[in-house]
Amino acid sequence: MSVTPKPQSLDRHSILEVLRPVQDPELRKSLVDLNMIRNVEINGSDVSFTLVLTTPACPLREFIVDECKTAIRTLPGVGEIRVEVTAETPQQKALPDRSGIAGVKNILAVSSGKGGVGKSTVAVNIAVSLAESGAKVGLIDADIYGPNVPNMLGLGRNSITVEKGPDGQDIVQPAFNHGVKVVSMAFLIDQDQPVIWRGPMLNGVIRQFLYQVNWGELDYLIVDMPPGTGDAQLTLAQAVPMAGVVIVTTPQTVALLDARKGLRMFQQLNVPILGIVENMSYFIPPDQPEKTYDIFGSGGGQRTAQELGVPLLGCIPLEIELREGGDIGLPITLSKPESMSAQALKQVAQAVAGKVSVAALAGL
Repeated sequence: MSVTPKPQSLDRHSILEVLRPVQDPELRKSLVDLNMIRNVEINGSDVSFTLVLTTPACPLREFIVDECKTAIRTLPGVGEIRVEVTAETPQQKALPDRSGIAGVKNILAVSSGKGGVGKSTVAVNIAVSLAESGAKVGLIDADIYGPNVPNMLGLGRNSITVEKGPDGQDIVQPAFNHGVKVVSMAFLIDQDQPVIWRGPMLNGVIRQFLYQVNWGELDYLIVDMPPGTGDAQLTLAQAVPMAGVVIVTTPQTVALLDARKGLRMFQQLNVPILGIVENMSYFIPPDQPEKTYDIFGSGGGQRTAQELGVPLLGCIPLEIELREGGDIGLPITLSKPESMSAQALKQVAQAVAGKVSVAALAGL
């Protein structure tokens, strides 16, 4: 004689059991085992709980919520399901020979092998996109010889202040706009003043930007590096534990050749490679948006990523609004969020945040 299985009762234990098979798509582990399901409450037939994501910029947020609701509805007698979604960005593991920055969870660099590939544009829009998602974001303009980040974020020269700390040391209060805290050499010099420094001076100012700025609590501190493989890159890699680096290139052969050198340098310094961003992938004429032109070639980023065994984080088209946004201090992810360039940059930011979270949790 067959026995009908007893239906599961609607309680906290049964809720967690049906949610246990639901996995974080990037971490590929159970939400329950990762302690991402919290505050389970049952009121009659209604169920509520908190879903704690590893980044506010999670691109699969709605997918995960739907998966959870579907799993809970397999229980009998379930009424309304309410899900509160929050995020706790995991902190990168410290290294014995490199001290982190108090309150800063993850430090990542945006770099390029050569200039003119739109590295700062990518760094600024990643920062703004992460901030718009709800993350706490800081941005260091480490391109000491050609600092352009303040202009791209609509910040003037007098946007920062310097105060004395308890020990008498100068503490910089960073500028703030579009949800991002910023420091840059551009705040400290006249517009036409060149910076004519040797390596040790550059080393010193980058360390000041890291350790003598009141960053407060940050989920991500993004460092916009100068192009090339020089003192700034070496200083950063040796000063702090880094969550990873994003390499920016165009599809053009000469840019790709230099991008490979920059990528290999960070690998030799044991800095994780988050992936490659191909900027200026194709041009979209404003009067004929259905057409695209491969001004700098095509497919170079994808081929390079495959050859080097790293992810291609995204391909950013070239649109006039992208340049205009940088010129007027309003990044395209804010000024034209529906544009193809803005959408591609937001996807890059989400991909970067996801990879940082995976790396941080793997190191814990």
